[in-house]
Amino acid sequence: MAEKRIDPEDGEAYTYDELAAYYKGKFKKAAIAAYWDTDCKPVKRKKGKAAKEPEPKAKAKAKAKAKAKGKAKAAPEPKAKAKAKAKAKAKAEAAPKPALGKPALAGQYRSAKPVNVSALTKMCKDDLGLLPQPVKPRFKTALVGIYVRSQPYGGSDKSSNGHRYDSIPFANGMISSGMSCQLIQYVHDEHDTFFEVCKGFDALIVRCNPGQIKADGGDQGKFDDGMRGLRKLGIQVWPAPDVMEFMGAKDALCKIADMNIGLEDTLAYYDPTEFAAGFKKTMAFQPRVIKQNRGSSGEGIWIIKLKSGNYCKTFGERSCEDSEVLDMMEANDNHSEEHTVAEFVEFCINGRNSKSGTWTSKGVGKYLEGGKAAGGQLVDQRFCPRITEGELRYNMVSDALVGIIHKKPKEGGISAVGGTGSIYTYYGPKEKKFANLTKNFLTLDLPKIMPALGLEAEPIPLWWTSDFINSSPPGTEAKDEKWIVGEFNCSCVGISKCLPAYCKDDTPNACYNDIPKKDLIEVKKIGSLVGSKALDILVKEAKAKAKPAGAGDYFSAGPVDVSSLKRMTKDDLGLLPQPTKPRFKTALVGIYVRSQPFGGSDKSSNGHRYDSIPFANGMISNGMSCQLIHYVHDEHAKFFEVCKGFDALIVR
Repeated sequence: MAEKRIDPEDGEAYTYDELAAYYKGKFKKAAIAAYWDTDCKPVKRKKGKAAKEPEPKAKAKAKAKAKAKGKAKAAPEPKAKAKAKAKAKAKAEAAPKPALGKPALAGQYRSAKPVNVSALTKMCKDDLGLLPQPVKPRFKTALVGIYVRSQPYGGSDKSSNGHRYDSIPFANGMISSGMSCQLIQYVHDEHDTFFEVCKGFDALIVRCNPGQIKADGGDQGKFDDGMRGLRKLGIQVWPAPDVMEFMGAKDALCKIADMNIGLEDTLAYYDPTEFAAGFKKTMAFQPRVIKQNRGSSGEGIWIIKLKSGNYCKTFGERSCEDSEVLDMMEANDNHSEEHTVAEFVEFCINGRNSKSGTWTSKGVGKYLEGGKAAGGQLVDQRFCPRITEGELRYNMVSDALVGIIHKKPKEGGISAVGGTGSIYTYYGPKEKKFANLTKNFLTLDLPKIMPALGLEAEPIPLWWTSDFINSSPPGTEAKDEKWIVGEFNCSCVGISKCLPAYCKDDTPNACYNDIPKKDLIEVKKIGSLVGSKALDILVKEAKAKAKPAGAGDYFSAGPVDVSSLKRMTKDDLGLLPQPTKPRFKTALVGIYVRSQPFGGSDKSSNGHRYDSIPFANGMISNGMSCQLIHYVHDEHAKFFEVCKGFDALIVR
């Protein structure tokens, strides 16, 4: 009698053949064999004849079990057969996900595979809380962190094991969706090795807090360029450097000015002369908000009014004099200052000097330094008085709203930045009092944002926020209120409910297990949604890549560079896309007879031999690249030099 073992997934006993039949197509044979040997426990045999020859009912039940698990060779009795089919159908319809396994304990490391990352320096103690990687992931992903070696705990956002405090929920969300997600850290000393290893992943989630790469001695620009290189290879990066830059830049507000969530009189300045003239004109008309591009937490965001209140009735009627006094408040700490127009302009352009006067701001000014290419810019926007009522932060997972935070400034203040005494009230995504804004934002404006920012080729960020300010006059009915965006942020936005997991002086051993169970439920929901949205992006991309070439499309340019060879065809109509990481590089060699109609009696109208595409697609379907090239005798030597880059040639 064949040995039976307990499958820990459902607690039932099966023979190896039954188990293998069920998992066939889901896992490789070697993985199934290993699972049988290490995870499945042998059934303890009972003594006596009954154990060897079960009663008909027990026998039918056993066979039904085998039928549901795989296709058993033995045919059960009619009644048992019906029962087996019903059980199999129920199991198929339920389609439960494989058991995810227990989270990693202290000291356990779960990020070594499936992509080999042994060449990278391991900067963490363990992967506490991380789920086991799937044996056969749908896609291979990684979460990229940064450990600042010169700072306590590796940075102010770290748990005691060296990972960022909210990394585990993101990674577990990916794993829950059937993808692998390894936790790796960028070490600038091994820059080239790091990006070579990253080529093995299908997607990367970047969770490096702004400024930390530089703080560790690295170059943020070099890191970003490396990520841009991966995007060119077809590897998803969430968020890509350009997405962070364009969404986070203050001039994003100018690009959405014509939307429902924008203000039409939002201006951007990149040139000192342009700024001085423009600011004097807008300031003479109404109170303004001037925002620098490179600050954080409200630093360099100024709410400005004319102390005299001498505003003109129509825009452009006059410009401010250099001597007019400005009443100013900075958003980072709500402190007030008074300066002349000339002093403020000088501070913004050249920073602290004798011409700009004495400043109590923590900032240094020089907001236009380096020009547009270096992020030097100022945005000039109408001041909305109802900012004192607070702003709304919409927490987003891709295109899904997961929560709303109402941030009300401290009495007498304008900014609701954390640490200024502001009051935070939390709402669910379906809060009725904001229903009008939510509906309009999600259905009307959200689909337009990425194209408006020049990011139409990129997906909406996986985890990001949008801050809204009520620009309507007091007394406006809720259904008629206009809420405008004050800022987008997709640069390492944190999950606030995970904050108990980060280290500080009084909690130096903080870890994932310190997140309260109640909060962890909400955190897991966010992580799972992130994983689901990420999977949608990768599946959509995979389907797009799987489309055969259309008329005019050329799919034979790579991976081997054949640009030096003469192209003899119109297109590669019907050819599948070349795999990003081919197992082997092959080519199908044809000949176009220039003296004959159509290039020869065996040619299609595009110049390829009539049966070339099926051969090439067969190679591609097996994980190899197959480029369609032509031999031209005039370039004989060059042709064979190029062919040295292939592993195999099909001569047709």
